[in-house]
Amino acid sequence: MRLGIFSKTFPGGEPQAVFAQVKAAGYSVVQHNMECCGLPSMPDEIPEGTAEAIRAAAAANGVEIAANSATYNMAHPDAAVRALGLSRLKLLASIARPMGTRMLTLCTGTLDPDNMWRRHPDNDSPEAWRLMLSSMEEAVAVAGEYDLELGVEPELANIVSSAERARRLINELQSPRIRIILDAANLFELGSLERQRAIVQAGIELLADRISIAHAKDRTPDGRFTTAGKGVVDYPHYLRCLTKAGFHGPLIAHGLSAAEAPGVARFLAQAYEASAISAR
Repeated sequence: MRLGIFSKTFPGGEPQAVFAQVKAAGYSVVQHNMECCGLPSMPDEIPEGTAEAIRAAAAANGVEIAANSATYNMAHPDAAVRALGLSRLKLLASIARPMGTRMLTLCTGTLDPDNMWRRHPDNDSPEAWRLMLSSMEEAVAVAGEYDLELGVEPELANIVSSAERARRLINELQSPRIRIILDAANLFELGSLERQRAIVQAGIELLADRISIAHAKDRTPDGRFTTAGKGVVDYPHYLRCLTKAGFHGPLIAHGLSAAEAPGVARFLAQAYEASAISAR
């Protein structure tokens, strides 16, 4: 299992400097964000040569780009907002392969008009699902045009809020371009260790054939997100379940500071070793 990190964990708007920090902190893979080359995450225009500069900087530092962020609110109640997000997605799709990746990561969205990571009470309604599914169908068409994959992450605050809803999305779209980004800390908020383990194991087993990236953050006992290793997620169990499911992709840390990055890399390496030992 290769260790990765969100590239925007590190300061700077120049790819070479950012990737050098990634490597120095102990990671060999990134989930990239265009902020790391001085642009908005979802830009309206991208200067010529940007994709090639990102690819060259990653190669120079021995870093793989597993995916690039293309998140916008795919269930926003305003059609104009959704249309703008799609146009920006198309732009990022056009440079994905030149920059060295085949995956764009998405946000399945929320009916909250102001924050795409905040839950709305009607997110489980048929209308919310219809809005999101329509946006996903458009995104799949874009992915087909550029021969890309789309990373969907179950998030409690979003329309695809669980492993079960992620499976429903896969079944309804019937597209091999839909891949899963799985984060144990997104599958539960509160609960006993036994319940956490059961939820994580069931989610991984349900989505095993589609998981391309695993994420690494944590939950505090009162349900807040925190840095991997500082909460209640049973990492040896999580990583053991991924291994048993045949997962061989990167484990990507996020929700941490640059100063924490080296320590998190050591924690994740130790957790993976512990998961391998306990599986024997």
